[in-house]
Amino acid sequence: MTVSAEPLAAPVAAPDTVAPRADSPTRFPIPRRARRTALTAVPLLALLLAWHLLTTYQVVLWLRFDKIPTPTAVFDSFRTQLGAASYYRDVVSSTRRILVGFGLATVSGVLIGMAVGRSAVISALVRPVLEVFRPIPAIALVPLAILLFPTGEQGIVFITFFAAFFPVAVSTIHAMHALPRVWEEAAHTLGARRRDILFQIALPGALPGIFSGLSVAMGVAWICVISAEMISGQFGIGYFTWQSYGLLDYPGVIVGMLTIGLLGWCTAWLVELAGRRVNRWLPRAQR
Repeated sequence: MTVSAEPLAAPVAAPDTVAPRADSPTRFPIPRRARRTALTAVPLLALLLAWHLLTTYQVVLWLRFDKIPTPTAVFDSFRTQLGAASYYRDVVSSTRRILVGFGLATVSGVLIGMAVGRSAVISALVRPVLEVFRPIPAIALVPLAILLFPTGEQGIVFITFFAAFFPVAVSTIHAMHALPRVWEEAAHTLGARRRDILFQIALPGALPGIFSGLSVAMGVAWICVISAEMISGQFGIGYFTWQSYGLLDYPGVIVGMLTIGLLGWCTAWLVELAGRRVNRWLPRAQR
């Protein structure tokens, strides 16, 4: 008797990957810059919408929005100011004062901070003077500036310099103290001179901390220059804002405030951009 056996079929392995269907939709990744722009615009648009609703319906709760100008009124005032030469003169005056005062504070603050951070003798001589003057608000020096300087322009620049100097100097001192000592020891071992260590090791290593102080100093400088212009200035965006308030031009006041915010934003962005360019050696800056 013969037994016929049918051959068994070999198991078929399941494919590792499934081919995409021809009609499946293709997903396009959102560019990083567009996503960042959208994230920046969303809170600003939400703030604008809240401003419009609160002022249009004249909401009065804990705060009174019935006297605040609407975004439309502010936009009309801003459009009017864009056609006036005095508005551009005020913007240029404030920007010039910021650049001069901030520039002087940057140079002197970095040099003095490096000297104090690197020398125990200079630290003993200069650090007490810095700590005595640092708590004094720069705006409190307006009466003294009026007596010291022959023109109001020089006094406002001095107040701006005074306000921006201490954040730069103190951040430079702390950045110098935070440097690893092994860097200097390795440089000494390789035969580096003191000048080479200062400008090729200490200063580059302290730049991230210095630029943090510069970013803070820029914001403080804008606060003080606007306050000084309101008190003793004859030109500038702070003077424009205060004059608008005196004339009961409330949309003009909001225009001045928004102009100050935009100018401060632009100058702070420039400082951060310079910091990223200078500190390219940092891992986060490379990414």
